[in-house]
Amino acid sequence: MDTMTLWHITGWEFAALAGAALLVGFSKTAVSGANTVSLAVFAAVLPARASTGVLLPILIAGDVLAVLTYRRHAHWPTLWRLFPAVAAGVVLGTLFLVWADDGVVRSSIGAILLMMAAVTVWRRRAAGREDDPDAVTTRSGRLKARSYGVLGGFTTMVANAGGPVMSMYLLSAGFRKLGFLGTSAFFFLIVNTSKVPFSAGLGLIDRSSLLLDAALVVFVVPGALLGTWAVTRINQRLFEQLVIAATVVGGLQLLLR
Repeated sequence: MDTMTLWHITGWEFAALAGAALLVGFSKTAVSGANTVSLAVFAAVLPARASTGVLLPILIAGDVLAVLTYRRHAHWPTLWRLFPAVAAGVVLGTLFLVWADDGVVRSSIGAILLMMAAVTVWRRRAAGREDDPDAVTTRSGRLKARSYGVLGGFTTMVANAGGPVMSMYLLSAGFRKLGFLGTSAFFFLIVNTSKVPFSAGLGLIDRSSLLLDAALVVFVVPGALLGTWAVTRINQRLFEQLVIAATVVGGLQLLLR
């Protein structure tokens, strides 16, 4: 069955999805966390369950473009310390979904995002200088990586909302702009790709969803190019403010929906 007929998508709805796909590309190469708006648009236009399966390949396309752009700036010690904790968070998120309804899930994640944004702002004002990324080798750095990793895995499992969580971690660890983008690019490419078999097994990714993805993925490219152009014109302070603002917006969206 044709995807457009299957979900009765109007021209305006397709335009909204295309704009959301463009924003995914922009967020992956410029302001990580901004694609929380895309999550909301996809869930509003498509059935909530189906929207996660359609959005996942779009996110992976953005991740690939981000890796190609910022691959030289990734900080691998941070990534290796995050992945075990993320796996634990995915398991916790799965268990949480067994009993929690949509309202509880949205409210919980929204509250977590707002709390982390507040903590990050407080930490950055309290300290004149944040830790260098190499601080993940210290005991406190490892504990922080594990805590955020669990939260990142939890939120990406239950609502595809891991972006703001990892944005707050990378900012709190003192990553500069390019290191932030390179590290998050590899992180989400690996995490999102690992979710594909599970989504396909649940029937969230199928021929119909991939047809819609094929129509939408072309909009990710100009978004990524726009982000690459914009990031060179955004200073570090503004970059951090935009990331925090995107996280707050994402948290409020989840709480108010």
